[in-house]
Amino acid sequence: MQLVQEVKYLIQKDLLLEWRSKYTINGVLLYVVSTIFTCYLSFVSLGDKLAWNALFWVIILFASINGVSKSFLQETKGQQLYNYVLACPAAILISKTIYNILLMVALTTIALGFYSLVFDGFTPPDLLLYYMAVVFGSLSFSTVFTMVSAIASKAGNGGMLMAILSFPIIIPVLILLIRLAKNAVDGLPWENSYDEMGMLVIVNVLTVATSLLLFPYLWRD
Repeated sequence: MQLVQEVKYLIQKDLLLEWRSKYTINGVLLYVVSTIFTCYLSFVSLGDKLAWNALFWVIILFASINGVSKSFLQETKGQQLYNYVLACPAAILISKTIYNILLMVALTTIALGFYSLVFDGFTPPDLLLYYMAVVFGSLSFSTVFTMVSAIASKAGNGGMLMAILSFPIIIPVLILLIRLAKNAVDGLPWENSYDEMGMLVIVNVLTVATSLLLFPYLWRD
């Protein structure tokens, strides 16, 4: 019960701080909107939906890096000490992960809507399955980048370390997401996507479990 209360309080704190500054939301939204519009101007003649699918996930990937990587990297030593006194390591990691998931689900939903609006011929036949892929992508990017951000924040040159650590993890996830989204673009039955969904669930569970196992030792330093 105490863990739940700590997680709830930390999420409320992060939401309040974000609402006051709106730095992350405005920055990522500006990146997503400007990138989508630039891609539209540059690749308007390209009519292949598979190319649009890959392009969408590249945009979401970099938007996730910009949004989620700040979870721990932007915190000062004073803020980390305050969190250390306030709650246990598990509560801090869980609250950061949940907050990043909520943030990325909101941002990717807006991105998908704007992407479909700009590229009016892009909308896949099975929009619900495609949105499921977007939600899975938000979950996967949030869990992976939160874990890597926590590790990188304890080392010097955290941005470089985060890129090195996240690359071997995020590439297989990105391949699974593109395959899942491709099934929606092709209009295939949901049964064809169960393998990708199952693998993504396994990756997220393993990532969260590994984070909960390692983070208390990192947080002690």
